[in-house]
Amino acid sequence: MKRLQSAYGNLRLVHLPVHASWLNQVEIYFSVIQRKVLTPNDFASLTEVGQRLLEFQSFYEQAAKPIAWKFTGRDLKELVSKLKSPPATAFGSLKLFVTELSPLST
Repeated sequence: MKRLQSAYGNLRLVHLPVHASWLNQVEIYFSVIQRKVLTPNDFASLTEVGQRLLEFQSFYEQAAKPIAWKFTGRDLKELVSKLKSPPATAFGSLKLFVTELSPLST
């Protein structure tokens, strides 16, 4: 890291989680770029690719809307509590399902 920072004075390394909702948003953005900007690949030069990417970025900054997150901390707490103690009926349903299949397998 020190070698990179000494080579590039304005470089700031930031460690980010690899499994996060923001990463999904980045992947979606790159998917949009692939579909709307880079396909079909009919560029005469790398300069043209860069120009098209910059034009799309200007357009997207005007058209994009913030995401309204709906999954809250309370929702997460509820989900985790369900994972810790599965409902008793889930195993009862499984037993019923297996019992119903038994005559077919003989």
